[in-house]
Amino acid sequence: MKKMHIAAALTASAALVLTGCSAGGADAGSAGGDKIVVDMWAGSQDDTAALEAQVAIAQKANPDLKIELRTAPWGDFFTKLTTNMASGNMACVTGMNSGMLSSYTAGFAKLTDEDLATAGIVKDEFADGAMEILSNKGDAYGVPFDMATMLTYYNADMLGETGAPVPADGWTFDDFEATAKAATTDKHAGFGIGMGGFQWQALPIAKAGVQPVKQDGTLDLTNPAFVDAATWYGELVTKEKVAQPVSSASDTGWGENQYSSGMAAMAVDGTWNAVGYLDNDPGFTAGMAPLPAGPNGSLGLVLGSGFGIAQDCDNKEAALKVLGSLLSVESQDYIASSGRSYPARVSSQPLYFESLPAEYRDQVQSAFESAFSNVQGQYVTDNWSKIDTFIQPQLVSVYNGQESMANVLKTAQSQFGK
Repeated sequence: MKKMHIAAALTASAALVLTGCSAGGADAGSAGGDKIVVDMWAGSQDDTAALEAQVAIAQKANPDLKIELRTAPWGDFFTKLTTNMASGNMACVTGMNSGMLSSYTAGFAKLTDEDLATAGIVKDEFADGAMEILSNKGDAYGVPFDMATMLTYYNADMLGETGAPVPADGWTFDDFEATAKAATTDKHAGFGIGMGGFQWQALPIAKAGVQPVKQDGTLDLTNPAFVDAATWYGELVTKEKVAQPVSSASDTGWGENQYSSGMAAMAVDGTWNAVGYLDNDPGFTAGMAPLPAGPNGSLGLVLGSGFGIAQDCDNKEAALKVLGSLLSVESQDYIASSGRSYPARVSSQPLYFESLPAEYRDQVQSAFESAFSNVQGQYVTDNWSKIDTFIQPQLVSVYNGQESMANVLKTAQSQFGK
């Protein structure tokens, strides 16, 4: 996949991650009286333009309110969000990503059915699993506007040249191994091993049928099924020799880059990069399939971003109305038809596929529909980001045969488990 397309895809996805409105102090983007400030991460002019279009939809739906858009880079947003949450000055409507939520739940109000009714949100109008995206330990802290999961991407040319079986809906881990082994040659690996949290955990979770955290937020890295599956994953490098070891802990996109540069026949990555991988610099024919199935099926995580309401918001009703408008059918249709991200609303999802080039449309739709058919919200601990940061560099030693996956998980469980 072209590097510029990778960046664009990530930017487009992340651009829809963080939004806020404040009824607090000026530093948080204050809202006085009937003024609502939408404070949003944006990484480019295109991101800002897309946000302006969505805010315009919300403004039209709420003529009695004045909605003002403010943007900040991703990193700056979280720095300010941490400060504002600690000072009780968090924006009333705040965007959040599923992978970041556990660090910020203290700043968000738990959304009740009454709150959703005020916002005009009907749960059944959203895709299965979507309402789990911004939930933590069984409580809802937000409503998603987009959703994603992990897929297996493959180089159809490499598979054809080596006679390797082509991944397909319903394939198993035995099939995965057969394809990876057949596609491995002196010139390229059969699989690009993952370093990012979602990228390396996806196959172990699918194979084990369990997450490394329980639904109540208890760390469960030493769950025997997960340890076995994670060990199998590391051995794709050390034992099966179908993947190359990682050179450095800084190579966080190792597997994906191996695949997109034509150095590996397969890799696991998110749906947010689906279209980009189909248009790649090496010019190979790319394909995609859901994750392989383990003994109990194929378990995938549903990921995404959305909006929540600050715990200390003093204009909650207005904030809920703005939240609802930003998640309305019209707004979701805009997101879908622009191809920026896969919407959480069921009725808007066909528009996303219609926005894609005709030559990619059927393949992407088939892979998405299959992958999203068995997903579960990600379970995380309150300190999950620290755990992820601890484990990632240790993977280099695992992939180089200097440490066992079981020991890495045991150490992390001992250090971060409660």
